[in-house]
Amino acid sequence: MTIDTATMISITEANQNFSRVAKLVDEHGTAVILKNNVPRYLVIDFSKAEKEKVANTEDVLAISERLLQQNMEAYKVLAE
Repeated sequence: MTIDTATMISITEANQNFSRVAKLVDEHGTAVILKNNVPRYLVIDFSKAEKEKVANTEDVLAISERLLQQNMEAYKVLAE
């Protein structure tokens, strides 16, 4: 995941000024809250979260194919 430095905010500032976090999400789609200077929390626009929740059909097919190839021997043994 790529993090835009313009969307980073400290947990202290987020706690004191949550409207700034909301503004960052409105402008950029996400905000990253840092705890001890390390990205810890991700605030995301709800509509974007709904879109991200659904996996792309091509991704699912690619993962399925990879798993089939990796476990082909086990499937052959089970088929016997």
